[in-house]
Amino acid sequence: MASLAEGSPAPDFSARTGDGGEVSLSALRGQRGLILFFYPKDETPICRAEVCAFRDSYAAFQAAGFEVVGVSSDTNDSHDRFRERHQLPFALISDQDGELRRLYQVPRTLGLFPGRTTFVIDSAGIIRRAFTAAFASDEHVAQALQAIRT
Repeated sequence: MASLAEGSPAPDFSARTGDGGEVSLSALRGQRGLILFFYPKDETPICRAEVCAFRDSYAAFQAAGFEVVGVSSDTNDSHDRFRERHQLPFALISDQDGELRRLYQVPRTLGLFPGRTTFVIDSAGIIRRAFTAAFASDEHVAQALQAIRT
C-alpha cells in the first residue's frame, strides 16, 4: 500500500511534459479522473511492460472518464523517445528532482530505487486506489482497472 491513504484528497500538482504540455490535477477536477502511475525508469524490462500495459488499456480508462499519466525521474528527452518508440498515447512527467514522488509519498524500493506506485484519483480529487508493488508491474493496471469499475 502506498503512503497516501485511499479515501483522502490527492495532493494537487502541476507539471510540464516533454512535449511542452502541462498536467494539473486541479484542471481535471470535476471533469475527469486520473490514473497517476510512478515507475522507476524508461526502457527497463519491468517498467516497459508496465507502461505498455497502461497503453494497451488506455481506451478502457478513457471510456471510464480517466486520464493516464506516468511519472519517472527520466529526462523529457528520454520520455519523448520512450513515448515514440512504444506509441504511448498519454503524457509522461519528468520528476528528476523527486518533488512529485515526495508529494505523493511514493516509497523507495529496497530503500535505494524509485518506487512503483499507482494512484487512481476520481474526478473529485479523491484517491480511490493506491497500490505499490515493485516487481508486479502487471498488477498495477489490473488494480487500476478494478478500481474504475467499482
